[in-house]
Amino acid sequence: MREEEKKQPSRKIGIQKFFKKRWVYPAIYIGAAAIILTSFLWFQGRGTDDAEENQFGYQNNPGNQIGGEDALEVNSPVENFKWPVANADDVEVKTPFYDAAASEEEQEAALLSYENSFQPNTGIAVVAKNGETFDVLAALSGTVKAVEQDTVLGNVVIVEHSEGIETRYQSLDDVQVTVGDQVKQGQVLGKAGKSLLNQEAGVHLQFEIRKDDVPVNPLAFFEKSLTTLQNLDVENTESASDENSATEDENVNGEETEDEMQPDNGPQHQDSIQEEDTTEEDANETSAS
Repeated sequence: MREEEKKQPSRKIGIQKFFKKRWVYPAIYIGAAAIILTSFLWFQGRGTDDAEENQFGYQNNPGNQIGGEDALEVNSPVENFKWPVANADDVEVKTPFYDAAASEEEQEAALLSYENSFQPNTGIAVVAKNGETFDVLAALSGTVKAVEQDTVLGNVVIVEHSEGIETRYQSLDDVQVTVGDQVKQGQVLGKAGKSLLNQEAGVHLQFEIRKDDVPVNPLAFFEKSLTTLQNLDVENTESASDENSATEDENVNGEETEDEMQPDNGPQHQDSIQEEDTTEEDANETSAS
């Protein structure tokens, strides 16, 4: 026991002498600073790795991954209207679009006949040069808005491409899409068939492009972007057509007005001439007597 008691004071004296050395406290401070700095750099490096993983790997929220298959392609290029066939060189326009500003001959060629009546063609009737059926393709990517079976028009498929803009495919056989389908440009919608509205065309596709339910000439928009049609003021187009129709009516009414303004050389005029002759004869007889 005494030996242990003697050793304890000597240990305390040794520790005191150790801390009295000049280099002890600076060494402790430097060591502590090194530990703190190392810990700080380690945590900072780990946080940077997590940030890089979140920036490029999208690991924190898998349900909202931007690179998923169902993600919207924001930067996808705007498509151009394409012919609704595989090869435009293999088809021709049998019945053109009715243009109110066209010549009488062109307008007559753009009329559709049904049950002894005629109506303007609101699209184009496309037929194969060999007279056979052909695959009908989507002119633009979009959503199938309607699939109808009409007794006069045949099978009809309507595809919506943006708000108010749609393409219509009539006189179809073997329709291969349903309402709500997302179709890609060039996807097969069906095959060309026949309809009662344009029996003279035989096997054909009746193709239409509409904006706000106003038909436009498809030939004017092939190989042009969807934006071109979006920027089109169809109200002015309708107004121009109405003005042309009104001008034609005025011309007809003007001809009738001119006929009404011509002098009447009918029986009443002849009777007035006979009365004048009788009056002159009576005057001559009175003078002679």
